[in-house]
Amino acid sequence: HRATTAPGGSRTDVVAEGWEPGPALGDPDVTPGGAPQRAWKPEEALMTELSDLVQKVVKSSSWWERHGVDISILACSFLLLPAGFLCLRSAQAIPFLVGILILGVVHHTLTVKGSHLASHNALTESKSWGKVWAIFFIELCSAFTVEQATYNHVKIHHGYTNIIGLGDSSTWKLPFLNRYIYMFIAPLAVPILTPLVALDLLRNVEWKAALRTLCCMFLGFYCHYWLLLHVSGFQSLWSALLCMLLTRSLLAHPYIHVNIFQHIGLPMFAADRKPKRIHLMSQGVLNLPRNTLLDWSFGHSLISCHVEHHLFPSLSDNMCLKIKPIVSQYLKQKKLPYNEDTYSSRLRLFLQRYEELMVHAPPITELVGIQ
Repeated sequence: HRATTAPGGSRTDVVAEGWEPGPALGDPDVTPGGAPQRAWKPEEALMTELSDLVQKVVKSSSWWERHGVDISILACSFLLLPAGFLCLRSAQAIPFLVGILILGVVHHTLTVKGSHLASHNALTESKSWGKVWAIFFIELCSAFTVEQATYNHVKIHHGYTNIIGLGDSSTWKLPFLNRYIYMFIAPLAVPILTPLVALDLLRNVEWKAALRTLCCMFLGFYCHYWLLLHVSGFQSLWSALLCMLLTRSLLAHPYIHVNIFQHIGLPMFAADRKPKRIHLMSQGVLNLPRNTLLDWSFGHSLISCHVEHHLFPSLSDNMCLKIKPIVSQYLKQKKLPYNEDTYSSRLRLFLQRYEELMVHAPPITELVGIQ
């Protein structure tokens, strides 16, 4: 999470047609007076051609494919909540652990997959309902403020992916921690750190948004605590809080790992010499293999279709999976990178090169002959 103020608390809606962020200061396509040059470039033609191919698939897809599949996954997660809380009533180990597993997976499905889709308004085609879902998933379920979450993720991370000082994923780095603590112990603190960071960022939003966020955060935590006491039968405050920490950190390790594996270690660029969108995303984004648990909990756009997601961020997880063959074939046909690697391979890489990747400043990549 980046401590950057969202001007006016506004959010940016990104369309599937291939949204291009505004030119950065010093961008080669910007004249000294600040007006963008309109000269047509091959890189723009590539993105337009790929967008046309993707739009044909989107327009020919049903509502079920565009939104229904992912909404059903979120709905099924809600329906699993009673079973999870009831399993925790058992004094036997196996049912109790099943309850922990269910609640942990449901929590991450709602807070990661749900919040991610809501931040991109990918759950619905209605902006009004999109705002409602964003408040529900990001503030009530995830204990974060909508304005800051969407600004930091949509406008900064997506607009300036792997641009040094902007969307370079540096906020995920904790250079004072050694590699083993960062990779295997620190993720357990994510459920505690997330609301603390959110509270700090409330200084950057309007008082109405801050008050709304505080109410949603309190309601989300209290509902979880109340259910543990009155449905699961916990007898003390500390036992309920410990259970909350356990379920909310169940998939915290892959959550941290995925966020660093798919960008850090790939080419980084300077803001005044950034490549065009299609080159930026093909160079600076990586796909991991499909994984049933992570596909369900995090969504395809964060796992096996991250390249597709960064090129077309307003598409749902299911649509990213559907356009994956088209995008991969097109990038390979045009001799552009299509980065893919396994989870275990990236884990070994980060353990071996932790100092270089997570402590020291990354080198700037120059794409000769592209600009």
